[in-house]
Amino acid sequence: MSKHELSKTRESVVFVGNLDERVTEEIVAELMTQVGPVVAISMPKDRVSQSHQGFAFCEFQSPDDAKYAMQVMDQVMLFGRSIRVNSVRSNKINIVGYAPELHISKLNPMVDEKLLYDTFSEFGTIIHIPSIARQPDGTSKGFGTVCLDSFAAADRAIEEMNGKYLMNKPITVSYSYIKGTNELHGNDAERKLEAEAKR
Repeated sequence: MSKHELSKTRESVVFVGNLDERVTEEIVAELMTQVGPVVAISMPKDRVSQSHQGFAFCEFQSPDDAKYAMQVMDQVMLFGRSIRVNSVRSNKINIVGYAPELHISKLNPMVDEKLLYDTFSEFGTIIHIPSIARQPDGTSKGFGTVCLDSFAAADRAIEEMNGKYLMNKPITVSYSYIKGTNELHGNDAERKLEAEAKR
């Protein structure tokens, strides 16, 4: 696996946030290698300026290494900033109890997490690694999720990508169901929370 590929499992991946603009993938890898063997580094970049967006994902060889990194590397100073290292499952850029999570279905079996990231990052900041549901043998089940940092970005993604072709197959893009309910993300209550958080 190259350092740019994204993991297909989240347990071994950590979110590294509050990064100075001078931080590179190599610096993140060098720092995290002190904890355990690093398998992959992904540092999302702005498509226009090519500058990173202040965070990265780091995949370790094992979930234990990832847990250890969260314990010992969180709040470490790097270029004068106290970095954040936590689980991609728990991380949210806007911690207000909502997640503008999109459900992407009818995917070509060849579509991977990195292609989802590259496709949907055009609409806004993706706040954790996209996920594709997979069979035990690793093959795609044809659907996955992407979590953007705002409902405005998610709305644009639905409007522009629903029904569009991705790897020669039209995809369906909608809001995901809120876990444990029959209600979709993007409801009025969540949008109100987002509006209040931005005041």
